[in-house]
Amino acid sequence: MTNSRRAHSSKDGSFTEIRSSARRKPLDQIVAEFETHGLKRSLTATQLVLLGVGSTIGAGIYVMTGTAAAEYAGPSIIISFVIAALACLFTAFSYGELASCMPVSGSAYSYAYVSMGEGAAWTVGWLLLLEYGISCAAVASGLSGYATSLLDSFGWHIPDFLHQATIQTVPGSGGTAVTIGARFDLVAVIAIAVVSTWLAKGVQESARINVIIVCIKVGVLFVFAGCGLLALHPTYWHPFIPPSQGGFRFGVSGIFRAASVIFFAYVGFEAVSTAASEARNPTRDVPIGIIGSLLICTLVYICVASILIGVVPYQQLNVADPLAIAVRAMHQPWLALLVNIGATIGLCSVLMGLLYGQIRVFFTMSRDGLVSPLFSHVNPKTQTPVKGTVIVGVVVALATATLPIDIISDLVSIGTATAFGIVCFTVIWQRNAHPDMPRPFSVPLGGIVVRGIWIGVSPALGILFAVVMTLPLFVDMFHALAGGNPVSALLLATYALFGAAIYYGYSRRNSHMGNTDLLRS
Repeated sequence: MTNSRRAHSSKDGSFTEIRSSARRKPLDQIVAEFETHGLKRSLTATQLVLLGVGSTIGAGIYVMTGTAAAEYAGPSIIISFVIAALACLFTAFSYGELASCMPVSGSAYSYAYVSMGEGAAWTVGWLLLLEYGISCAAVASGLSGYATSLLDSFGWHIPDFLHQATIQTVPGSGGTAVTIGARFDLVAVIAIAVVSTWLAKGVQESARINVIIVCIKVGVLFVFAGCGLLALHPTYWHPFIPPSQGGFRFGVSGIFRAASVIFFAYVGFEAVSTAASEARNPTRDVPIGIIGSLLICTLVYICVASILIGVVPYQQLNVADPLAIAVRAMHQPWLALLVNIGATIGLCSVLMGLLYGQIRVFFTMSRDGLVSPLFSHVNPKTQTPVKGTVIVGVVVALATATLPIDIISDLVSIGTATAFGIVCFTVIWQRNAHPDMPRPFSVPLGGIVVRGIWIGVSPALGILFAVVMTLPLFVDMFHALAGGNPVSALLLATYALFGAAIYYGYSRRNSHMGNTDLLRS
């Protein structure tokens, strides 16, 4: 029998062959693995909500809001936030239902393994690496910039070559040029090392630190919004939807393009689903954590974006630190320092949440045999996967210190939206394959039956919004490719090919499901 096919036993004792990529993990196996994972179950609903908030509010609001407003939407960036939030909300409902009936680590990866098979599960796991792991690098890079600026304000100057990536991109009339220099982002490496150490010591200890950090950074943002109310210029909000300049620049199309950009700002809320194995009452608390954190983050984003646009003309916000521009316009030096502190500390919690999510996804994939067993080794003292934490931390640190991060946010959004679509599809599949399965939380809005197939309104809308979020990104990518700038397209293609090579070269051969199904050759 070839490696691409395995023997599968039917109820009557006969054997049929199925493609390895179509192997699905039975629900009873999911439940059994949940009972034997060895991780410490200590997280409460409140801690899960704060984990989601901590993983979400960060680089998106501190950096990308200004670019999206200046380049695409203008004051209507507020509508873009609502659209992006809706795209996430319908997916959050789907995550909530799946987490309530399948309380396992691995997030969308585990759900895809049950509904669509091993090949789809590996694809989702590889997309989650793009979402969590590469996002970690982007967040760490931003944290390095804010930390360097903060230290400089206290008179501690960090040389440029110690807080810039080795490889950088320089936009020009001929496209994006790549430069390599004697640079190494040591500040980002130190930040990742500190956060990885927290995570290795224990999830409960990390959760306590996260609570403190989230309270600080959300408090700083509300202080910013409160001070901004006294410096508003209502004329900056007009016209609310600037006239279209062609393509995705302003107008209604610009609103949706901006939504696809700031969609990156919501990456992280679903990290709560990776904590299901460490929640005290996962069937109740995980849905609360996912949906609650998303609603809180949306409220914060809309408040801060409204103030930002009302304090500074949107045309001036295409910078790396739009909140700093707004603070200078308020003429409040103390607030500038406070925002810088909030950004630096706040990005630490984002880094913690994203690293945590990536480590737990690899933990689950390792237990399935799709990646090295090192990632699922649990330290008996800390009850955490210390070896996996160290490996992920080292890889992310090296990527941040050496690679250009500024060109991958669109790729992260593509990976995230694709994973979201698969999660929504899994709800539809589960409802049809296991209609009587207990569901402590169910997606709202009901569904319709088409030719005997149940199609939920919320999951269907989640899939639709995932398409809406990715369509502008692909259009821009193909336009850039046609214009002689193939960087983004090449990165996406290379990433996909590398993932396929790992699956067919290692994962398929070492899959525990494959070894279980290989009953007779």
